[in-house]
Amino acid sequence: MAARAAKPWRGAEPFSAGTVRLERDVRFMTTPRIASDPSTDRAYQEALGFLWQRINYERTAPATYPAADFRLARMHRLMALLGDPHLGLPVVHVAGTKGKGSISTMVAEAIRRNGLRVGLYTSPHLERIEERYVLDGRPCLPAELVRLVEWVRPAVEQLDRWAASRGERGATFFEITTAMAFGYFAHQGVDLAVLEVGMGGRLDSTNVCRPELCIISAISFDHTRQLGNTLSAIASEKAGIIKRHVPVVTSVRDEEPLQVIRHKAAEQQAPLYELGQAFAIRLLTESDTLTQEQLELGGGDGFTYHEPPQGPPLGRPLRLSMLGAHQCENAGAALAALRRLGERGWPINEATAQRAVAETRVPGRLELAAVHPAVLLDVAHNPASIAALVKVVRRLPVGAWTFVVAFSRDKDIPAMLRTLLPVARALVITRFTTNPRSAQPEKVAAMARRLTSEINVTPNIYTVEDPHQAWQKAWSQVESGGGICVTGSFFLVGELRQRVLAEVPRRPDVAPLPAQEPSCDKLAAM
Repeated sequence: MAARAAKPWRGAEPFSAGTVRLERDVRFMTTPRIASDPSTDRAYQEALGFLWQRINYERTAPATYPAADFRLARMHRLMALLGDPHLGLPVVHVAGTKGKGSISTMVAEAIRRNGLRVGLYTSPHLERIEERYVLDGRPCLPAELVRLVEWVRPAVEQLDRWAASRGERGATFFEITTAMAFGYFAHQGVDLAVLEVGMGGRLDSTNVCRPELCIISAISFDHTRQLGNTLSAIASEKAGIIKRHVPVVTSVRDEEPLQVIRHKAAEQQAPLYELGQAFAIRLLTESDTLTQEQLELGGGDGFTYHEPPQGPPLGRPLRLSMLGAHQCENAGAALAALRRLGERGWPINEATAQRAVAETRVPGRLELAAVHPAVLLDVAHNPASIAALVKVVRRLPVGAWTFVVAFSRDKDIPAMLRTLLPVARALVITRFTTNPRSAQPEKVAAMARRLTSEINVTPNIYTVEDPHQAWQKAWSQVESGGGICVTGSFFLVGELRQRVLAEVPRRPDVAPLPAQEPSCDKLAAM
């Protein structure tokens, strides 16, 4: 299948039903010039201001969320006002509780290395909102973001007026940013777009897409207020992305959620490819503890990929560039998905795909920023992901660990602390300042102190309100042969990552997020 040329789509054009039409034509104009420092640029700040003023469930303090904000009718109406750019966009749609960001990035990187133009949409971002929109491995420019906001704004404002006339709320932050992703990738003429679900799946804004392939990663407890408090209820929401006759790859192993996925796939007559049934990964023999040499090489686990599971390995043994045996399962799901794309006519070379998946790194996912001392950055923010982090920590040749942590207050904080405390010499509890959902450090510390007596551990527990001072406290006290781990939330890692990478003796293969070089020259025609 040859790569597609850029589409002549301009948006704001009549759509098939003709029942909704934008009040004024909005075409993509010349990309504005942005100051070298976007934070000082008025147009950029105004664009961010327009987005941040919307209802944003990534930032809103826990509350009872209106049911109307979790349905697709409003998203469909917004897309119609914009000319339905998503309808002709081939998509790999990725849902799950853990691993979906890593799988999305692995798949997108493999598609790119196979010579196809690929868009990647993920959330939340670590440092800059532009990270959500990645074209051929590069995040969009601030100027491109400004142009995207200029494009979407008239449709959003029209939708606001329509909603207000009915006593309803206008588009949310995630609906708008998802619409921007569809428009960006459609105009860039991507061959494939990889879309990570924001939350759930069935009612997620990304679920207006028409996928080529669906992937469901591991399922565990998170967002229980919205998705349900059983694994089967959560799986039902995740399985809502499954479409009729569209292949589904899953790395879910637990029988309870797997039964739900199987039922939904059968209902939709969607071919289902399960880890352990249709494909398998086999870890290479590893000792319980990594050597210092292995750590300096990155510490990633090795595995072989098998399809069918009882068959010989396909390709050579692979060693991942990311820490954690759980990443091998993510990589297996990515490889199975890429093989399905190949079966559907996409030009995916097996060896190229395997190299791409093995070499993928995702910032903030068990990111080993330094070795002497060991410094880990991990966005783990629920009990299952914290458990995966602790499994890695126990294998590293590090003497004593200090954890710098902050949590969202709607998470299961006691369960996460119960897992972290046994491996911690010290816990520096702080807050993130970029999001009002942060739990109060003193309340978290009180939970931690109660748990230490319950589980009979004695780590030092500190509270430091400012996250930068919390990092400084940990960094100034780290022992020879010890390590520091920053974890508990996307927002904490995002807030501290630049400073950490600037201060530690950084590994040569770890870098700040890509410099904002032009990712394309086509947006000027939007």
